[in-house]
Amino acid sequence: MRIAVASKSGTAVDQHFGHAERFLIYEYAQGRAERVDEVQVEKYCSFDPEHPFRHRQFDAIVAALEGCRAVVTAMIGPLPKQELQKAGIEAVSTEGPIEEALRFVHSALCGCGGQGPKKCSSD
Repeated sequence: MRIAVASKSGTAVDQHFGHAERFLIYEYAQGRAERVDEVQVEKYCSFDPEHPFRHRQFDAIVAALEGCRAVVTAMIGPLPKQELQKAGIEAVSTEGPIEEALRFVHSALCGCGGQGPKKCSSD
């Protein structure tokens, strides 16, 4: 399963979706994570208190995350989360070490309950 991570540090999920200027892309399968790419994006957030939906920036992020089943971020607003779902990408908010976040997201999305590759149909 391909999962994008919003990370400023490169070791933890520590960035809001709208503040991310890059996403680390991981392939997670059989309990192991391998970083396969890093994509640069223009920040989605404009710091405008009215929070207008920025279609150009959002569409570019969706294109950069092509092939990802999920994106993990420290925080994401309801509208971008909903729009990501429409694009087939689950948005998960959590913080902490990337490995733990990837394990959590994989388990939640594949339905295997963390019981290994034999129970997971998404690997």
